[in-house]
Amino acid sequence: MIARIWKGAVRRADGDRYAAYMLETGVAGYARTPGNRGAWMLRRDAGDRTEFLMFTLWDSIEAVKAFAGEDYEKAVFYPEDDRFLVERDLVATHYQVEASSLP
Repeated sequence: MIARIWKGAVRRADGDRYAAYMLETGVAGYARTPGNRGAWMLRRDAGDRTEFLMFTLWDSIEAVKAFAGEDYEKAVFYPEDDRFLVERDLVATHYQVEASSLP
């Protein structure tokens, strides 16, 4: 299993709108992609910004490529991201999941 992590930040005043936008775009896109095992949208307020961390789990690098394209380390952006994002990672980080535990 592969974990994919991406981070970005918006103006604090845009935090709720961006979260709703990401539910419609990013989270929905993850869920539609075969091989996706789940998506978590994490957020925190930090000063005048709201930071977002997208954490997704995938069956394989091939499944990640089905979502992100052949250059799978490149971040995926959506049409309104330029309006919202004041900081963004241009790449996503990938990890092999070695262990997991659920209650």
